[in-house]
Amino acid sequence: MQVGFIGSGNMARALARGWGEPVLCTDAGSGRAAALAEELGGEALRSNRELAERAELVVLAHKPAQLGAVAAEVAGAARVVVSLLARTSQAEVRAAYPDTPVFRVEPNTPVELRRGTLAFAEPDAPVDQDLRQAVRDRFALLGTVVDVPERLMSVAGAVSGVGPAYWALLVEAQVDAAVRRGMPAALAATLVTESMAGTAELLRHREGDTLGLRRDVASPGGTTARGLAALERGGIRAAFDAAIDDVVDA
Repeated sequence: MQVGFIGSGNMARALARGWGEPVLCTDAGSGRAAALAEELGGEALRSNRELAERAELVVLAHKPAQLGAVAAEVAGAARVVVSLLARTSQAEVRAAYPDTPVFRVEPNTPVELRRGTLAFAEPDAPVDQDLRQAVRDRFALLGTVVDVPERLMSVAGAVSGVGPAYWALLVEAQVDAAVRRGMPAALAATLVTESMAGTAELLRHREGDTLGLRRDVASPGGTTARGLAALERGGIRAAFDAAIDDVVDA
């Protein structure tokens, strides 16, 4: 299935690297399409119209505000459209592409290593189920695909889509705290990132039992309990509540 990217920014690049196949791609003059085609093979095309005519699956990776202009250019040439557009519903994309099957996906950047999390919007209108499964399978090569109701897709993006940046900030904060106490940054980074990776695997094995895991680590009145109390005093839960509200309501 030949994939074509309209827009060749960070997420398009991560997806293309995860698939590791030659791509068709365009950009709005940034030069990113040429760089992506040079890296993976394929072609940076001059027009979105040509891309839509040649690709079997068109991925919309441009800015949401460009939806109407891009759809007008493509004008019925696309065979299948997958939208990555933030805060843009399937219904909005379908209105722009009325004669084309439309799907919506919210991926995150670990798709580059095939360890991504991809929210796949459940259909909000009749769709060919065999085609939907074929598109879903294509994206499943890049990580864990989760079916999400359309009404919760913005929330999914505010959890997993932005998640890598949040985890990077948490790692940075822990490393900085350890450096303040005299630990070399590289050593601290190894301890923090490997602890995070191992904890993720443990939580997956325990089906997300965060409370049980915390109780296994934190003995009453012990050092871990004191650290957790400090994080609660610092407002970690309130910070995440505020973050999801700001992202969803942007």
